[in-house]
Amino acid sequence: MRALLAGFVLLSISSLQSQEPAAPARDAVTAAQVKGAIEKLGTVEFPVRTEASRMVRRAAAAIAVPALTEAVTSHKDGYVRFRALVLLSGFNDPGTRDVMTRMLGEQNDRLRSVAYAYFGHNVDPAVLPKLLDALAREESEFVRPVVTRAIAAYGTDPRASKTMIGLIMSGEDYFRSGVIEAVGDYKGAYAFTQLTQVARLDGPLQDDAVVALGKIGDKRALETFSALQRTAPRNTQPAIAASICLLGINCASHQGYLAESLRFSISTIGFQELLRGSASGLASLAVAGSEDALSALIEQGAPTRDPARAAIALAVGTVALRNTPLTLKVLEKYKDRGAALELLREAFDMLEEDFEEERFFVHVRRTYWQAGKGSPARQVAEALIQKLEF
Repeated sequence: MRALLAGFVLLSISSLQSQEPAAPARDAVTAAQVKGAIEKLGTVEFPVRTEASRMVRRAAAAIAVPALTEAVTSHKDGYVRFRALVLLSGFNDPGTRDVMTRMLGEQNDRLRSVAYAYFGHNVDPAVLPKLLDALAREESEFVRPVVTRAIAAYGTDPRASKTMIGLIMSGEDYFRSGVIEAVGDYKGAYAFTQLTQVARLDGPLQDDAVVALGKIGDKRALETFSALQRTAPRNTQPAIAASICLLGINCASHQGYLAESLRFSISTIGFQELLRGSASGLASLAVAGSEDALSALIEQGAPTRDPARAAIALAVGTVALRNTPLTLKVLEKYKDRGAALELLREAFDMLEEDFEEERFFVHVRRTYWQAGKGSPARQVAEALIQKLEF
Protein backbone atom coordinates (compact mmCIF):
# COMPACT_ATOMS: atom_id res chain seq x y z
CA MET A 1 0.00 0.00 0.00
CA ARG A 2 2.88 2.39 0.76
CA ALA A 3 4.25 1.75 -2.69
CA LEU A 4 0.83 2.44 -4.17
CA LEU A 5 0.54 5.76 -2.36
CA ALA A 6 4.11 6.68 -3.20
CA GLY A 7 3.21 6.32 -6.85
CA PHE A 8 0.30 8.68 -6.39
CA VAL A 9 1.75 11.90 -7.85
CA LEU A 10 0.14 15.26 -8.54
CA LEU A 11 -1.31 14.84 -11.61
CA SER A 12 -32.10 16.18 -19.32
CA ILE A 13 -33.40 12.45 -21.03
CA SER A 14 -36.08 12.74 -23.53
CA SER A 15 -39.05 10.46 -22.83
CA LEU A 16 -40.35 7.58 -24.94
CA GLN A 17 -42.90 8.41 -27.63
CA SER A 18 -46.37 7.22 -26.88
CA GLN A 19 -46.52 4.56 -29.58
CA GLU A 20 -43.28 2.83 -28.50
CA PRO A 21 -43.65 -0.36 -26.49
CA ALA A 22 -41.63 -0.88 -23.33
CA ALA A 23 -40.27 -4.34 -24.10
CA PRO A 24 -38.94 -6.15 -27.19
CA ALA A 25 -42.08 -8.26 -27.52
CA ARG A 26 -45.54 -6.87 -26.89
CA ASP A 27 -49.14 -7.60 -27.57
CA ALA A 28 -51.79 -4.93 -27.69
CA VAL A 29 -52.49 -3.89 -24.11
CA THR A 30 -56.11 -3.02 -23.44
CA ALA A 31 -57.53 -0.43 -21.07
CA ALA A 32 -58.90 -3.22 -18.90
CA GLN A 33 -55.45 -4.80 -18.64
CA VAL A 34 -53.91 -1.49 -17.66
CA LYS A 35 -56.55 -0.92 -15.00
CA GLY A 36 -55.99 -4.41 -13.63
CA ALA A 37 -52.23 -3.92 -13.62
CA ILE A 38 -52.50 -0.64 -11.74
CA GLU A 39 -54.46 -2.38 -9.01
CA LYS A 40 -51.53 -4.76 -8.56
CA LEU A 41 -48.88 -2.04 -8.17
CA GLY A 42 -49.34 -2.13 -4.40
CA THR A 43 -49.29 -5.87 -3.85
CA VAL A 44 -46.73 -7.28 -1.42
CA GLU A 45 -45.45 -9.84 -3.95
CA PHE A 46 -42.52 -8.27 -5.77
CA PRO A 47 -42.84 -10.39 -8.97
CA VAL A 48 -46.50 -9.39 -9.25
CA ARG A 49 -45.67 -5.69 -8.84
CA THR A 50 -42.88 -5.99 -11.38
CA GLU A 51 -45.07 -7.65 -13.99
CA ALA A 52 -47.81 -5.08 -13.40
CA SER A 53 -45.37 -2.25 -14.08
CA ARG A 54 -44.19 -3.96 -17.26
CA MET A 55 -47.77 -4.31 -18.44
CA VAL A 56 -48.44 -0.59 -17.96
CA ARG A 57 -45.21 0.40 -19.72
CA ARG A 58 -46.21 -1.66 -22.78
CA ALA A 59 -49.49 0.19 -23.16
CA ALA A 60 -50.00 3.09 -25.54
CA ALA A 61 -49.93 6.49 -23.88
CA ALA A 62 -53.52 7.14 -24.93
CA ILE A 63 -54.54 4.25 -22.69
CA ALA A 64 -51.94 4.38 -19.92
CA VAL A 65 -51.73 8.11 -19.19
CA PRO A 66 -55.41 8.68 -18.30
CA ALA A 67 -55.50 5.54 -16.17
CA LEU A 68 -52.29 6.45 -14.35
CA THR A 69 -53.40 10.03 -13.81
CA GLU A 70 -56.66 8.83 -12.28
CA ALA A 71 -54.77 6.43 -10.01
CA VAL A 72 -52.36 9.15 -8.89
CA THR A 73 -55.12 11.55 -7.97
CA SER A 74 -57.80 9.27 -6.53
CA HIS A 75 -56.63 5.77 -5.63
CA LYS A 76 -57.12 4.78 -1.99
CA ASP A 77 -53.76 2.99 -1.72
CA GLY A 78 -50.94 5.49 -1.19
CA TYR A 79 -48.30 3.14 -2.57
CA VAL A 80 -50.32 2.56 -5.74
CA ARG A 81 -50.52 6.32 -6.19
CA PHE A 82 -46.74 6.56 -5.79
CA ARG A 83 -45.97 3.82 -8.29
CA ALA A 84 -48.51 5.20 -10.74
CA LEU A 85 -46.83 8.62 -10.58
CA VAL A 86 -43.42 7.08 -11.23
CA LEU A 87 -44.77 5.19 -14.24
CA LEU A 88 -46.57 8.29 -15.49
CA SER A 89 -43.25 10.14 -15.53
CA GLY A 90 -42.00 7.71 -18.16
CA PHE A 91 -44.56 8.74 -20.79
CA ASN A 92 -44.07 11.76 -22.99
CA ASP A 93 -47.27 13.49 -22.01
CA PRO A 94 -47.55 17.28 -21.62
CA GLY A 95 -50.11 16.91 -18.84
CA THR A 96 -47.58 15.31 -16.53
CA ARG A 97 -46.16 18.68 -15.49
CA ASP A 98 -49.54 19.77 -14.13
CA VAL A 99 -49.92 16.51 -12.21
CA MET A 100 -46.45 16.89 -10.72
CA THR A 101 -47.21 20.47 -9.70
CA ARG A 102 -50.27 19.28 -7.79
CA MET A 103 -48.22 16.58 -6.08
CA LEU A 104 -45.88 19.18 -4.55
CA GLY A 105 -48.57 19.85 -1.96
CA GLU A 106 -49.51 16.23 -1.28
CA GLN A 107 -49.48 14.76 2.24
CA ASN A 108 -48.03 11.52 0.87
CA ASP A 109 -44.25 12.03 1.14
CA ARG A 110 -43.51 9.51 -1.62
CA LEU A 111 -45.60 11.54 -4.06
CA ARG A 112 -43.87 14.75 -3.03
CA SER A 113 -40.47 13.15 -3.51
CA VAL A 114 -41.30 12.13 -7.08
CA ALA A 115 -42.54 15.65 -7.82
CA TYR A 116 -39.38 17.21 -6.35
CA ALA A 117 -37.20 14.92 -8.45
CA TYR A 118 -39.24 15.66 -11.56
CA PHE A 119 -38.72 19.41 -11.23
CA GLY A 120 -35.04 18.84 -10.63
CA HIS A 121 -34.85 17.38 -14.13
CA ASN A 122 -37.52 19.60 -15.68
CA VAL A 123 -36.54 23.05 -14.44
CA ASP A 124 -39.43 25.47 -14.08
CA PRO A 125 -38.65 28.87 -12.49
CA ALA A 126 -42.25 29.14 -11.32
CA VAL A 127 -41.76 26.05 -9.14
CA LEU A 128 -38.64 27.27 -7.32
CA PRO A 129 -40.54 29.19 -4.61
CA LYS A 130 -42.46 26.02 -3.78
CA LEU A 131 -39.24 24.05 -3.50
CA LEU A 132 -37.74 26.67 -1.22
CA ASP A 133 -40.86 26.70 0.95
CA ALA A 134 -40.65 22.91 1.23
CA LEU A 135 -37.31 23.15 3.03
CA ALA A 136 -39.09 24.41 6.15
CA ARG A 137 -41.15 21.24 6.52
CA GLU A 138 -39.18 18.44 4.86
CA GLU A 139 -37.02 16.85 7.56
CA SER A 140 -37.21 13.21 6.49
CA GLU A 141 -33.85 11.62 5.64
CA PHE A 142 -35.49 10.26 2.50
CA VAL A 143 -37.34 13.37 1.34
CA ARG A 144 -35.17 16.36 2.25
CA PRO A 145 -32.20 15.30 0.08
CA VAL A 146 -34.52 15.13 -2.93
CA VAL A 147 -35.72 18.69 -2.27
CA THR A 148 -32.22 20.09 -1.88
CA ARG A 149 -31.01 18.28 -4.99
CA ALA A 150 -33.89 19.78 -6.96
CA ILE A 151 -33.06 23.27 -5.68
CA ALA A 152 -29.45 22.77 -6.79
CA ALA A 153 -30.73 22.45 -10.35
CA TYR A 154 -31.83 26.10 -10.12
CA GLY A 155 -28.38 27.31 -9.06
CA THR A 156 -28.29 30.16 -11.56
CA ASP A 157 -31.12 31.79 -9.60
CA PRO A 158 -29.72 33.84 -6.68
CA ARG A 159 -32.47 32.52 -4.39
CA ALA A 160 -31.38 28.95 -5.00
CA SER A 161 -27.63 29.60 -4.79
CA LYS A 162 -27.99 31.55 -1.54
CA THR A 163 -30.03 28.71 -0.05
CA MET A 164 -27.53 26.05 -1.11
CA ILE A 165 -24.60 27.98 0.36
CA GLY A 166 -26.42 28.16 3.67
CA LEU A 167 -27.13 24.44 3.62
CA ILE A 168 -23.49 23.61 2.89
CA MET A 169 -22.34 25.42 6.00
CA SER A 170 -24.94 24.30 8.55
CA GLY A 171 -27.19 21.43 9.55
CA GLU A 172 -26.75 17.71 10.09
CA ASP A 173 -23.84 16.09 8.27
CA TYR A 174 -26.13 13.55 6.57
CA PHE A 175 -28.12 16.31 4.87
CA ARG A 176 -25.07 18.47 4.19
CA SER A 177 -23.45 15.56 2.37
CA GLY A 178 -26.34 15.37 -0.08
CA VAL A 179 -26.30 19.14 -0.55
CA ILE A 180 -22.58 19.16 -1.33
CA GLU A 181 -22.95 16.31 -3.80
CA ALA A 182 -25.82 18.08 -5.57
CA VAL A 183 -23.93 21.37 -5.80
CA GLY A 184 -21.02 19.52 -7.39
CA ASP A 185 -23.24 17.61 -9.82
CA TYR A 186 -24.82 20.85 -11.01
CA LYS A 187 -21.42 22.58 -11.11
CA GLY A 188 -22.35 25.22 -8.58
CA ALA A 189 -19.34 27.54 -8.92
CA TYR A 190 -21.11 30.02 -6.64
CA ALA A 191 -20.20 27.77 -3.68
CA PHE A 192 -16.47 27.47 -4.43
CA THR A 193 -15.39 29.34 -1.30
CA GLN A 194 -17.65 27.39 1.05
CA LEU A 195 -16.75 24.03 -0.46
CA THR A 196 -13.06 24.88 -0.11
CA GLN A 197 -13.56 25.63 3.57
CA VAL A 198 -15.23 22.25 4.11
CA ALA A 199 -12.62 20.41 2.03
CA ARG A 200 -9.81 21.72 4.23
CA LEU A 201 -11.36 20.30 7.40
CA ASP A 202 -10.87 16.70 8.49
CA GLY A 203 -14.19 15.00 8.92
CA PRO A 204 -17.00 13.07 7.24
CA LEU A 205 -17.73 15.82 4.70
CA GLN A 206 -14.17 16.27 3.45
CA ASP A 207 -14.42 13.70 0.67
CA ASP A 208 -17.76 15.10 -0.51
CA ALA A 209 -16.40 18.64 -0.69
CA VAL A 210 -13.22 17.58 -2.47
CA VAL A 211 -15.13 15.71 -5.17
CA ALA A 212 -17.65 18.54 -5.55
CA LEU A 213 -14.78 20.96 -6.20
CA GLY A 214 -13.43 18.60 -8.82
CA LYS A 215 -16.81 18.42 -10.55
CA ILE A 216 -17.09 22.20 -10.62
CA GLY A 217 -13.79 22.26 -12.51
CA ASP A 218 -12.25 25.45 -11.13
CA LYS A 219 -8.49 24.88 -11.18
CA ARG A 220 -8.01 27.16 -8.20
CA ALA A 221 -8.95 24.05 -6.22
CA LEU A 222 -5.63 22.47 -7.15
CA GLU A 223 -3.91 24.38 -4.37
CA THR A 224 -6.24 22.76 -1.83
CA PHE A 225 -5.82 19.33 -3.40
CA SER A 226 -2.02 19.60 -3.39
CA ALA A 227 -2.00 20.41 0.32
CA LEU A 228 -4.41 17.58 1.09
CA GLN A 229 -2.24 15.07 -0.76
CA ARG A 230 0.38 15.65 1.91
CA THR A 231 -1.87 15.83 4.96
CA ALA A 232 -5.16 14.03 4.37
CA PRO A 233 -5.67 10.45 5.64
CA ARG A 234 -5.23 7.46 3.35
CA ASN A 235 -8.97 6.95 2.85
CA THR A 236 -9.36 10.49 1.47
CA GLN A 237 -6.67 10.06 -1.18
CA PRO A 238 -9.02 8.44 -3.75
CA ALA A 239 -11.33 11.47 -3.61
CA ILE A 240 -8.35 13.75 -4.17
CA ALA A 241 -7.13 11.65 -7.09
CA ALA A 242 -10.55 11.67 -8.72
CA SER A 243 -10.90 15.42 -8.25
CA ILE A 244 -7.51 16.24 -9.77
CA CYS A 245 -8.48 14.08 -12.73
CA LEU A 246 -11.81 15.94 -13.00
CA LEU A 247 -9.78 19.14 -13.28
CA GLY A 248 -8.11 17.59 -16.34
CA ILE A 249 -4.64 17.21 -14.81
CA ASN A 250 -2.68 13.98 -15.43
CA CYS A 251 -5.94 12.07 -15.49
CA ALA A 252 -4.48 8.78 -16.73
CA SER A 253 -2.14 8.54 -13.72
CA HIS A 254 -4.84 9.38 -11.20
CA GLN A 255 -7.37 7.04 -12.76
CA GLY A 256 -4.74 4.31 -12.75
CA TYR A 257 -4.14 4.97 -9.06
CA LEU A 258 -7.86 4.59 -8.36
CA ALA A 259 -8.06 1.31 -10.25
CA GLU A 260 -5.00 -0.04 -8.46
CA SER A 261 -6.29 1.16 -5.10
CA LEU A 262 -9.57 -0.62 -5.74
CA ARG A 263 -7.74 -3.81 -6.68
CA PHE A 264 -5.64 -3.64 -3.53
CA SER A 265 -8.58 -3.03 -1.20
CA ILE A 266 -10.59 -5.87 -2.75
CA SER A 267 -7.80 -8.37 -2.16
CA THR A 268 -6.69 -7.13 1.26
CA ILE A 269 -8.87 -7.49 4.35
CA GLY A 270 -9.41 -4.37 6.44
CA PHE A 271 -9.50 -1.70 3.74
CA GLN A 272 -13.25 -1.33 3.24
CA GLU A 273 -13.19 2.46 3.58
CA LEU A 274 -10.46 2.71 0.98
CA LEU A 275 -12.47 0.41 -1.28
CA ARG A 276 -15.56 2.59 -1.01
CA GLY A 277 -13.50 5.69 -1.70
CA SER A 278 -11.83 4.13 -4.73
CA ALA A 279 -15.11 2.85 -6.16
CA SER A 280 -16.76 6.21 -5.60
CA GLY A 281 -13.84 8.01 -7.24
CA LEU A 282 -14.04 5.83 -10.33
CA ALA A 283 -17.80 6.36 -10.44
CA SER A 284 -17.28 10.13 -10.43
CA LEU A 285 -14.93 9.86 -13.40
CA ALA A 286 -17.36 7.57 -15.23
CA VAL A 287 -20.28 9.93 -14.70
CA ALA A 288 -18.04 12.67 -16.15
CA GLY A 289 -17.49 10.55 -19.26
CA SER A 290 -14.66 8.07 -18.64
CA GLU A 291 -15.44 4.69 -20.19
CA ASP A 292 -12.24 3.24 -18.73
CA ALA A 293 -13.34 4.15 -15.20
CA LEU A 294 -16.63 2.29 -15.55
CA SER A 295 -14.87 -0.66 -17.20
CA ALA A 296 -12.52 -0.87 -14.21
CA LEU A 297 -15.48 -0.97 -11.83
CA ILE A 298 -17.21 -3.71 -13.79
CA GLU A 299 -14.12 -5.85 -14.44
CA GLN A 300 -12.97 -5.74 -10.84
CA GLY A 301 -16.42 -5.85 -9.28
CA ALA A 302 -17.94 -8.68 -11.30
CA PRO A 303 -16.04 -11.54 -9.58
CA THR A 304 -16.25 -10.09 -6.05
CA ARG A 305 -18.39 -11.07 -3.08
CA ASP A 306 -19.67 -8.98 -0.21
CA PRO A 307 -18.69 -6.80 1.52
CA ALA A 308 -16.60 -5.50 -1.37
CA ARG A 309 -19.25 -6.28 -3.96
CA ALA A 310 -21.98 -4.07 -2.52
CA ALA A 311 -19.88 -0.90 -2.64
CA ILE A 312 -18.80 -1.55 -6.22
CA ALA A 313 -22.32 -2.45 -7.34
CA LEU A 314 -23.65 0.80 -5.91
CA ALA A 315 -20.93 2.72 -7.74
CA VAL A 316 -21.90 1.04 -11.02
CA GLY A 317 -25.57 1.76 -10.32
CA THR A 318 -24.80 5.42 -9.72
CA VAL A 319 -23.08 5.65 -13.10
CA ALA A 320 -26.02 3.92 -14.79
CA LEU A 321 -28.47 6.48 -13.39
CA ARG A 322 -26.29 9.56 -13.90
CA ASN A 323 -24.77 8.69 -17.29
CA THR A 324 -26.95 6.11 -18.98
CA PRO A 325 -25.55 6.59 -22.53
CA LEU A 326 -22.01 5.86 -21.35
CA THR A 327 -23.19 2.81 -19.41
CA LEU A 328 -24.84 1.33 -22.48
CA LYS A 329 -21.78 2.09 -24.59
CA VAL A 330 -19.47 0.31 -22.15
CA LEU A 331 -21.77 -2.71 -21.90
CA GLU A 332 -21.70 -3.05 -25.68
CA LYS A 333 -18.01 -3.99 -25.43
CA TYR A 334 -18.68 -7.09 -23.34
CA LYS A 335 -19.42 -10.26 -25.28
CA ASP A 336 -20.25 -12.10 -22.08
CA ARG A 337 -22.36 -9.47 -20.37
CA GLY A 338 -23.90 -11.73 -17.76
CA ALA A 339 -21.59 -10.76 -14.90
CA ALA A 340 -21.83 -7.05 -15.67
CA LEU A 341 -25.62 -7.15 -15.87
CA GLU A 342 -25.82 -9.05 -12.60
CA LEU A 343 -23.75 -6.35 -10.91
CA LEU A 344 -26.15 -3.73 -12.21
CA ARG A 345 -29.19 -5.76 -11.14
CA GLU A 346 -27.83 -5.95 -7.60
CA ALA A 347 -27.27 -2.21 -7.61
CA PHE A 348 -30.86 -1.51 -8.60
CA ASP A 349 -32.06 -3.87 -5.88
CA MET A 350 -30.16 -1.82 -3.29
CA LEU A 351 -30.94 1.64 -4.63
CA GLU A 352 -34.20 3.34 -3.69
CA GLU A 353 -34.32 5.67 -6.66
CA ASP A 354 -37.64 4.79 -8.30
CA PHE A 355 -37.94 7.99 -10.33
CA GLU A 356 -34.31 7.89 -11.51
CA GLU A 357 -34.60 4.21 -12.37
CA GLU A 358 -37.70 4.93 -14.45
CA ARG A 359 -35.69 7.49 -16.40
CA PHE A 360 -33.06 4.82 -16.98
CA PHE A 361 -35.73 2.39 -18.19
CA VAL A 362 -37.13 4.97 -20.59
CA HIS A 363 -33.71 5.62 -22.08
CA VAL A 364 -32.99 1.91 -22.51
CA ARG A 365 -36.34 1.23 -24.17
CA ARG A 366 -35.83 4.15 -26.53
CA THR A 367 -32.33 2.89 -27.35
CA TYR A 368 -33.76 -0.54 -28.17
CA TRP A 369 -36.21 0.81 -30.72
CA GLN A 370 -33.79 3.28 -32.27
CA ALA A 371 -30.94 0.78 -32.68
CA GLY A 372 -30.61 -1.38 -35.75
CA LYS A 373 -31.89 -4.94 -35.59
CA GLY A 374 -29.14 -7.26 -34.35
CA SER A 375 -26.84 -4.35 -33.45
CA PRO A 376 -24.80 -4.40 -30.21
CA ALA A 377 -26.84 -1.45 -28.92
CA ARG A 378 -30.10 -3.34 -29.36
CA GLN A 379 -28.65 -6.50 -27.86
CA VAL A 380 -27.53 -4.62 -24.74
CA ALA A 381 -30.88 -2.89 -24.39
CA GLU A 382 -32.75 -6.17 -24.76
CA ALA A 383 -30.50 -7.87 -22.20
CA LEU A 384 -31.10 -5.05 -19.72
CA ILE A 385 -34.87 -5.17 -20.24
CA GLN A 386 -34.86 -8.88 -19.50
CA LYS A 387 -32.39 -8.78 -16.61
CA LEU A 388 -33.95 -5.83 -14.82
CA GLU A 389 -37.48 -6.96 -15.70
CA PHE A 390 -38.90 -3.75 -17.02
